[in-house]
Amino acid sequence: MNLNSLRGAGRPRWRRGLTAGVAALLGSGIIVVAATQASAAAGCKVDYTVNQWATGFTANVNITNLGDPITNGWTLEWDYAGNQTITQSWSSVYTQTGKHVALKNAAWNGSLGTNATVNPGFNATYSGTNTAPTSFKLNGTTCTGGTTPTTPPTTPPTTPPTAPPTTPPTTPPTTPPPGGARVDNPFAGARGYVNPEWKAKAEAEPGGNRISNNPTGVWLDRIAAINGTPDSSSNGSMGLRAHLDAALAQGAGYAQFVIYNLPGRDCSALASNGELGVNELPRYKSEYIDPIAAIMGDAKYRNLRIITIIEIDSLPNLITNTNVATCATMKANNGYVDGVGYALAKLGAIPNVYNYIDAAHHGWIGWDTNFGPSADLMAQAAKASGSTVNNVHGFITNTANYSALVEPHFTINSTVNGTSVRQSKWVDWNFYVDELSFAQAFRQRLVQAGFNSGIGMLIDTSRNGWGGANRPTGPGATTNVDTFVNGGRIDRRIHAGNWCNQSGAGLGERPKAAPAAGIDAYVWIKPPGESDGSSSLIPNPEGKGFDRMCDPTYTGNERNGNNMTGALPNAPISGAWFSAQFRELMANAYPAL
Repeated sequence: MNLNSLRGAGRPRWRRGLTAGVAALLGSGIIVVAATQASAAAGCKVDYTVNQWATGFTANVNITNLGDPITNGWTLEWDYAGNQTITQSWSSVYTQTGKHVALKNAAWNGSLGTNATVNPGFNATYSGTNTAPTSFKLNGTTCTGGTTPTTPPTTPPTTPPTAPPTTPPTTPPTTPPPGGARVDNPFAGARGYVNPEWKAKAEAEPGGNRISNNPTGVWLDRIAAINGTPDSSSNGSMGLRAHLDAALAQGAGYAQFVIYNLPGRDCSALASNGELGVNELPRYKSEYIDPIAAIMGDAKYRNLRIITIIEIDSLPNLITNTNVATCATMKANNGYVDGVGYALAKLGAIPNVYNYIDAAHHGWIGWDTNFGPSADLMAQAAKASGSTVNNVHGFITNTANYSALVEPHFTINSTVNGTSVRQSKWVDWNFYVDELSFAQAFRQRLVQAGFNSGIGMLIDTSRNGWGGANRPTGPGATTNVDTFVNGGRIDRRIHAGNWCNQSGAGLGERPKAAPAAGIDAYVWIKPPGESDGSSSLIPNPEGKGFDRMCDPTYTGNERNGNNMTGALPNAPISGAWFSAQFRELMANAYPAL
């Protein structure tokens, strides 16, 4: 049975910070400042890290309270020497009057215990030079260093403070040394990049700080996203280079980006259609892939492992949905195959880029009529447009979908009174009942299709936890195969073909490296809280359409067995923040938060 797709879905200069307060780590761009506060014993440390490009920069400000607890809110103030202007902040509320900046706590992070840290940040513009601030004030007290009691000591210290060096440190190289060969698993032993734009949205929700430090995918879903889209309801003002610079500032070992803009994109759905027409492959190459490759290939990122998720909702559509006119066109003109091949070739030429091709999910290509043909088509794409299979590091399943990682109460081999679970309405003759078994088996079939035996799989677990009160605790009744499966399955969707803003879903396994044989990582490529598509038609300038599969009143079609969609109501357009869904995902998380 063929089911619908998943989804809703001149070189800048790097300038380092200048010395301020007790220490300036010029080699890392980190400024450390100790500050006193108006309390019995006051002190703090500020790490001010700046990453900049031609006319803008991202700053991360880590504030550690070294004194007595702060319980009534904090305000960090400083003055710029130039004309820097803040345009957006996260985990804080900013005000700026001329050169003076005040960064105040958000509603949820106003208390700071002793040795506690808060991590606000912001985006800003500048022209000329971007000199770092030379002093800070925390709650009105000038930064002086260390922890200062309100009553001064009666005896002066016998040892004078260490004087600053008379010779400034050597200016660091503008680019790091070349990175080595690709590692087998880029996630192993590495810290993932936390997108500050997603983090700010998550932390604005009650309890969102419990998950806001997880690495998520950054979606480059249109040409404008490469440079940033401040007026978009989905992508933020940070472009690709800004994200990569922020990843360096965080000390991240890897960062994840979704390459998602093929001509005729997502040909069987409407909520996530793209900007390029079916015959615009040349634009895809020259205006989208080439600029991305140019930025990712910058030598200063050479020691950062860049994970690219290649074109979700594309190749499997050519196997299962060619009855849809756009899909038939993309198969006839070879746009998907040639586009994927071109992306693999250009990005695969960068030694620290790791390409993972989207491989749908078990509820889409788990049937034998789809399973092998999909693997063979992916091998064809990997050898198109001058690419080779060596440009493919692995594959990802369940991107932006809800399929359970593991069904604990039955397997594909389970029977009820001699009847296989494959005959149940839910499984519907599929050969797989969950994503882990599917991903491991599909990996073997991909190797048979010609891919290297060392390929690894990723599984998107951002929304497939299915916890909460409705999670079954054991097998279903053995009255018949349907009662057994329906009573025991943790995936509580009405139908496995339902893909849009699913009611009852929860956060799944947190991002984790090497969790199972053949699996490089569980990842959160779809950022929790970002909508799959609008519940009704919402006119918008971003080219996002309306798909009835996102309408909770729609009674379905052949792709979901003519069932209700199970979609949440009042959803915004795809990629926009959907607060109600985010809160439900946290409430139904499994493992629980």
